[in-house]
Formats: sequence, structure tokens, C-alpha cells
Amino acid sequence: MPLDATPIPIELRGLRIALLVSGGIAAYKVVDLASALSQAGCQVRVAMTAAAMRFVGPPTFQGVTGKPVATGIWPADGTPEPHVFLGDWAQLILVAPATANVIGRIADGRSDDIVTATLLAARCPVVIAPAMNDAMWAKPALQENLTKLRHRGITVVEPETGHLASGHEGAGRLAGASAILNAMVHGIRARYDLAGRRVVVTAGGTREPIDPVRFISNYSSGKMGFALAAAAADRGAKVTLITTANHPEHNGIDVQRVDTAEEMLAELRSQLRGSDLLLMAAAVGDFRPAKASDRKIRREETPSLTLELEPIPDVVASLAAEPAFATVFRVGFAAEDSKLDAKAMEKVKRKGLQAIVANDISRRDIGFGSEYNAGVLLFADGARHELEKATKRELADKILDLVLPRLKR
Repeated sequence: MPLDATPIPIELRGLRIALLVSGGIAAYKVVDLASALSQAGCQVRVAMTAAAMRFVGPPTFQGVTGKPVATGIWPADGTPEPHVFLGDWAQLILVAPATANVIGRIADGRSDDIVTATLLAARCPVVIAPAMNDAMWAKPALQENLTKLRHRGITVVEPETGHLASGHEGAGRLAGASAILNAMVHGIRARYDLAGRRVVVTAGGTREPIDPVRFISNYSSGKMGFALAAAAADRGAKVTLITTANHPEHNGIDVQRVDTAEEMLAELRSQLRGSDLLLMAAAVGDFRPAKASDRKIRREETPSLTLELEPIPDVVASLAAEPAFATVFRVGFAAEDSKLDAKAMEKVKRKGLQAIVANDISRRDIGFGSEYNAGVLLFADGARHELEKATKRELADKILDLVLPRLKR
């Protein structure tokens, strides 16, 4: 696999790539590929089966990538499971060489070593580069397994024909570097359809202080906003999440914490410059105390309490009125208990939105705190798309699928 005349494609540079190595003689060829990817700015982490280590030692891959090599599915004390970490971390997975044995286990959905377990935990595109004896390559069982993998969306790099380690001539040689790199680019292009885009997402319910220990808020958990941020990041966007809530860590999301609507507006003004898309999933309060106490209000000192509330300026409408953000495609969210379409379209006009997602908060199986959501996506031009009940992450991808064609190039 000579790499001297094979530059690393620009689409791969900077990506987080998990390189999964199984037990074939061609494992030694993959060392050069790991080195070239690392030198081109990719973050490369390697995982190896026990059989792979009979051909190349983990220190070799650690030497060219600068990262420790995963060789088992059991975590060290205080660390996450290696396969879960790699599955969450990677933006692209390459299995090379992929032996007949590992291909069969992948096709069967096995998870009995670090390679197969990582593939089951993966959330990113997968490319496999088979390498084996020509007789093994020609067997119907092997080809049926590859057909299964292709149907699941895995990209397969056909092996080359030539001299094999067994002494035979035939198909089964690990594909050359150029073919593997081209397959990797093909594998990411469809998935990373937001590459080069800047996306800002808001999440959670804003908190308006009554005193230093109490506030007015709402039931929003921030889960829908985080799902949108994670989906956009996983599709290649540079994502900023402005949130009032706590969320799981995600390698591709820059998190900015705020509490009040005023803080959220200020952060939006800072982050939206140069952005392509705003997904305003936060539940911003409508009212706040007209005056917050600077010390704790004590019950024994205040037998009764009356709060005077004042309206909070509309965050999205404020942004829409500012010319600096006119090019940002703005998608709002509306939680309604009746007349979803009518109320949502009124908000589109009043807030200066290009689109809005409305969901029915009277349904107990979706919405606040739930892992599921449903609703309708309405565009300012009248286009309407029903969003059937799905996990919030699945719904996030559906929303991005519908919004992406409308973003300016």
C-alpha cells in the first residue's frame, strides 16, 4: 500500500477516524495508512483483535498515531468502555484488513471483541477493506455476508487481484491506498452533508431569578435541543449549543451555558455571526420578576409574597429585526395545546422565522422530559411536513433533512 503518491483527500483531514484492524497478513500495510492519516491532521485511534496482534504489535500503531491502542472490551478503572468510547468518538470507521472471520461476525451482529463491539456501538459511517485468500473471497457465504453489510449502508472496498501471501494468484489482496481513501471519502459525503456549515442550537428552559436561590422556569428538559445539536454535529456541522440544561458530553459540540432569556439573547448575538442555521429549541420564558431580590427571601420574615411579573422581550423576534442576522435561516419551536398549525404560523410571521416545529403538549407520550417527540414542520412559504412520533434524535435528523435543501450555498 504505497502512499508516497497518494495524498490524503481534503474531506478526510481533521476527521476523527477509528481504524479497526483484524488478523490478516495485510495488517502491516495499514500502519503506513494510519501514519499518513495522522500526519494529514486526522485524529486516528486504533483497535485490534487478538489475531491482528499476531501480525503487528500495538506499539507500532501507537507510535504512528500517538494514541494508545484498544485491544480489549474491558475498561481500565474509571474509564468508559473502549468500544462505547470509540463508537461515540469516531466520525468514520475503517476496518482494514477485514478478514473473512470478522466480516462474518459483523454480518451476524456479534460483539465478542473490541472490533465487532465497536462496530455495533458506532454512530458513524463504516468502510471495510477485505483481504484474504482467493478461495475464501470467492465463497458464496462470504459474498452473502458482504451483501448484508452493503444493505446496512457499509461501504465495501473491493480487494485487488494479484499475488497473495498464500502463493496463489487471484482476488483477495488488500485494496491500494487510493481505493481505500476514495471509499472513505464516499462513505462520509452523504453523512456529512452539513460539513462547512455553522449551526447554533438553543436548549432548555430559561431561568428568571426571584432571589439568589429561586427562579421561574418551565418543564423543558433540553433533550430536543441536544438531539438537534448532536445530529448536526454528527453530520459535519460546526455546532454551538446555547443551553440552560445539563447534557451528555459530545465531541463535536461547543457548549455555552446561560440561565436567563437576556443571557441567551446576548450569547446568540455573539454566536450567530457567520452562522448558517439557528434551531431555537429552547423554551424561553414569557415573563420574569420585575425585580429580583439580591438576598434570599425568608419565609419567617415574609409571611406573604406577591410577585410582580413583566414580559420578556421576544428573543427570536429581536434577532430577526437586526440586519446582521438576516442571512441566518431561523427555525423556531412551538409547544401548543390546540390549533397547532394556526398558532405556529402566527409565530412564524410575528417572530420573523423561516420555519417552525410545533408539537402538541397535551399528548402525554411526547414532549417535555420524554425521549420521544412528534409534531409538524411548517415553512414560511406554506410547505407542511408531518413529523411522526420518533425518538428525539430520529426527529432531529428528519428536521435537518427537510431544512438542509433550503440553506443558502
